[in-house]
Amino acid sequence: MRKKITRRAFCSILLALPFPARAQQAGKIFRIGFLDGSTAAGSAVLWEAFRRELTKLGWIEGKNIAFEYRFAENKGAERLPELAADLVRLKVDLIVVAGEPGALAAKGATSTIPIVMAAAGDPVGSGVVASLARPGGNVTGFSNLAYELNTKRLEILKDAVPKLARVGLLKPAASSNRQLKELRLAAQALKLKLEEIKTQVDAKGLESAFKTAKQKNVGAIMTTQATGFFAERKRIVELAVKNRLPAIYYQKEFVDEGGLMFYGADYEDLYRKAAQYVDKILKGTRPADLPVQQAMRFEFIISLPAAKRIGYTVPYELLRRANKVIQ
Repeated sequence: MRKKITRRAFCSILLALPFPARAQQAGKIFRIGFLDGSTAAGSAVLWEAFRRELTKLGWIEGKNIAFEYRFAENKGAERLPELAADLVRLKVDLIVVAGEPGALAAKGATSTIPIVMAAAGDPVGSGVVASLARPGGNVTGFSNLAYELNTKRLEILKDAVPKLARVGLLKPAASSNRQLKELRLAAQALKLKLEEIKTQVDAKGLESAFKTAKQKNVGAIMTTQATGFFAERKRIVELAVKNRLPAIYYQKEFVDEGGLMFYGADYEDLYRKAAQYVDKILKGTRPADLPVQQAMRFEFIISLPAAKRIGYTVPYELLRRANKVIQ
């Protein structure tokens, strides 16, 4: 005969089961810290994609989740460590970082609070995680394959501009050496002269950088990947148009602002996936058990109205390669 289970024993079994509602600690409002080297306005479109995904997963601001925002206002190297420390002092339940510099700052501030990277360049090479498959520690998230895609963008520029010899590369003072190393090697292989132009990421600095680019007779322009450049994308696009320089960008939002070409990962998709990782961690999964995933969705977009504004004719073969051509 089967042993009869008492009501008390049955209740005990229910309480022991790892139900999501139990993992979420019903009634608690989780505090999520956002750490971004950019500006609130500059990153708004990406964080909005993140929040929308969280809402779909049942996380409602003011009901079961609250947000603490910290933006370094394009002064990441100076401010990110102190902003990360501030979030740790607030005892947030989890920290979401925009990219690799934020991840390093957050990791330096805490070894216990879970950290989710939305779009890091080279999390293994920078030492943020031990490996992609087994990140270990308290950090996980997503990689945008920044360095690999930088070299691809340089190849596209060479195909886009006949007889291209010099490419202007805008870089902030704190550019990653790994990022620059990959670009230098790619330029050498493509027989291009890479004119590296260091700039302050503000109106005056960018104006001066484009003036320098024209003085160096560059035939096209690109930037390293940096949250500051993303925040100033409208200004950068306007300066490229003003100076009639073909340019390729690393996020599609540059093209949304009137830029010529974009090739790279879908950042909004990465931020949505970061929200899914946050959901898993708040429900009990350890960051160390979630592999760091690389971007899977890539796009090549060309804007013909942008080409017309600078008097540039896009080669037919390049148009055929694009996922999307804006008419």
